[in-house]
Amino acid sequence: MPSLLEIRGLVRRFGGLTAVNAVDLHVGEGELLSVIGPNGAGKTTLFNLVTGLDRPDEGQVLFDGSDITGLPAQQLAQRGLARTFQHGRVFANLSVLDNVLVGAHTRLRAVNPRLGGVPGLGAIAELALALVQPGAVRREEEALREEAREIIALFGQRLAPRIDHPAYSLSYANRRRVEIARALALKPRLLLLDEPTAGMNESETAEMLEIIRGLKARGQAILLIEHKLDLVMQLSDRVAVLDDGRKIAEGLPGEVRHDPAVIEAYLGHRQVGSADVPHEEKEAVPA
Repeated sequence: MPSLLEIRGLVRRFGGLTAVNAVDLHVGEGELLSVIGPNGAGKTTLFNLVTGLDRPDEGQVLFDGSDITGLPAQQLAQRGLARTFQHGRVFANLSVLDNVLVGAHTRLRAVNPRLGGVPGLGAIAELALALVQPGAVRREEEALREEAREIIALFGQRLAPRIDHPAYSLSYANRRRVEIARALALKPRLLLLDEPTAGMNESETAEMLEIIRGLKARGQAILLIEHKLDLVMQLSDRVAVLDDGRKIAEGLPGEVRHDPAVIEAYLGHRQVGSADVPHEEKEAVPA
């Protein structure tokens, strides 16, 4: 399978701590790769390095064969990378619909030279276009609004009845859904989801599993961080495991969950499978 995303030897140090230590990963077209590991394993730091929020001390990130190491988030969005965050980020005073439309901003041809818009268009000119709204701009915006409504509809009754509600009025779980919808509005080639079911109960998690499964069925490439291992094992084509910043395992879900190094990382000691392992620790092990 051709690699859409390729991570080569990424290293990120913070003082004496190496948060990401020589990590190699790849994600193919249409593939869902999950990254799991105990708290503090380096998963979100890895996402930040891939998506331009941080720069690696060593290593390289390639996207569709081009070096994107350290490029700013705006440029990465234009190339087709979209992400969500471990702690959801929405525009509190904007409606659900307008939050989702923000994700489509880089696709506006009238303001994006890469898509055939006006070269060198600055912020003042963008504002003028927004105020005057020539016919082409209005038609394009209405098309994007229709797309945004279709994306919101993916989340059913959780978001559709609240399409005009301000984001601050939503539950935590619904704000997470809005964030994912906004990422989808970019029409990403690669979608990076950082704990999309955080704060969700069992039924809400099951709903999110079906949404992600539907995206995967449509050929969406996904890089997923998730602590709910049942979801990971059901959705993933492959699973990579980080511990103390290092990749300690990678492979098919069934292989990874029985890997002794993975079990040890989740248990926190070498007596894998011993009778004195506390019940709550056993529950944390992939099974």
